[in-house]
Amino acid sequence: MKSYQLTAPGAGIDGVVLREHDEPTPDPDQVVVRVAANSVGYRDLQVVAGDYPLPVRPGVVLGCEGTGEVVAVGSRVSRVAVGDRVAGAVFPRWIDGPFSRDNAAQLGTMLDGLLTEYAVLDEDGVVPIPEHLSYAEAATLPLSAVTAWNALTEGRPLRSGETVLTLGSGAVSTFALQFAKLAGARVVVTTSSAEKADKLTALGADAVIDYRRNSQWWQEVRALTGDRGADRVVDATGPLGQSLQAVAARGEIAFVGYWVSGAAGAQPIEPASLFKSGAIVRCVATGSRAHFLALNRAVEAHRLRPVIDRVFGFDEVPQALRYCRSGQGFGKIVITHE
Repeated sequence: MKSYQLTAPGAGIDGVVLREHDEPTPDPDQVVVRVAANSVGYRDLQVVAGDYPLPVRPGVVLGCEGTGEVVAVGSRVSRVAVGDRVAGAVFPRWIDGPFSRDNAAQLGTMLDGLLTEYAVLDEDGVVPIPEHLSYAEAATLPLSAVTAWNALTEGRPLRSGETVLTLGSGAVSTFALQFAKLAGARVVVTTSSAEKADKLTALGADAVIDYRRNSQWWQEVRALTGDRGADRVVDATGPLGQSLQAVAARGEIAFVGYWVSGAAGAQPIEPASLFKSGAIVRCVATGSRAHFLALNRAVEAHRLRPVIDRVFGFDEVPQALRYCRSGQGFGKIVITHE
């Protein structure tokens, strides 16, 4: 079997190498998955660049998003059977409840990931995938979709008719748009081009703000909401300072990341702006197995399909990462093993 490994933390895309290994066998509580599809994104670029919040083990098998067929199970496994179609959970030890250091071990950084032909996972670290989705479609869910689901469903419940603001047109934001519309929310999205704005509108966005044309986009959010602000902000890009100005009093900001907005996103926050917002800021680190299962039930019930931008072959992983780095895409970048 073959796997993509990172030669050393910070080695970059050139440090992503394809290596051969013996095919694995499961321990009593483990399953072996023949991987059929993966997804890659900005998180993977951070990992290979050495700019990721979690430690990255030298030589780790990369990739936290993948789907496939169970081909072997350990002697004590009861939840999963050979032939099941499953996805790996990004944090396989985070079963439910709040995130903590005890459940922070993540695929593709601290634990071997899924950019491989065969993966060994604990039975608690896999979930069934929706029946109507292909392996390629379901491979888009474990990171971005679970993050968006967590951002919208934890904390104060999202109510029909409320306004959700989601930043950027990356995968977390597009999933947040889709999920918020299922909940009956009005959705405002920021993006960087007219082309992406058209695609967001086609997905159901009620208003789209071009942040390149309006650098103080929070003002437009205020105008669109009669100066009330957005009830829920999914901040996947930053800068957090503008989210604090765009959020409604007693609203909530699901703070997913600030890296995409560069120097502006890295600026410190004035305590006064945090206090004056009157909002809750909740840091979101993907989600648990319970989040993933709830997400899958909603996806299956509504027959929702993810947005896929481009598909690469398993032998094209470095090219897929370079394409991701270009920022040209809209939707998820998928790797297939066919």
